Amino acid sequence: MRELSVVGVRVELPTNQPIVLLKEVEGDRYLPIWIGAVEATAIAYEQQGVKPARPLTHDLLRDVLTALKAPLHAVEIVEMRDNIFYAELVIGDGVRVSARPSDSIALALRVGAPIRCADQVLTEAAIVIPDEQEDEVEKFREFLEQVSPEDFAG
Repeated sequence: MRELSVVGVRVELPTNQPIVLLKEVEGDRYLPIWIGAVEATAIAYEQQGVKPARPLTHDLLRDVLTALKAPLHAVEIVEMRDNIFYAELVIGDGVRVSARPSDSIALALRVGAPIRCADQVLTEAAIVIPDEQEDEVEKFREFLEQVSPEDFAG
């Protein structure tokens, strides 16, 4: 397993499909995952420190885990089948719960849990961005600073 960090979310044009971009903490590969608008909003809210008046589903799950004294130790993206990513929440004493990567990432950001990815998934789906394209990544980061979570509402 390799640890990943969340670069951010954006909307791919012309399809208006949200995407979350992850990057190896100790490496140069990026993992793009297409996600739903609700999950994109939840990730963007947390990255930007936006606190909604009432808890979102991911906030609720965080609070339930806290109340049950079952900490989220990690999120692991374990598999990719038919271009669909599969993740697991590693909770408490090693309990594993299957979850969508987008929901898992939104929850991990809320509790500060590491996000990991199986080497095989990275080999299959990750991309390396050459140095000359690093400007594009910087533009992506600048875009993230300007976008608001409401931009992901469909």
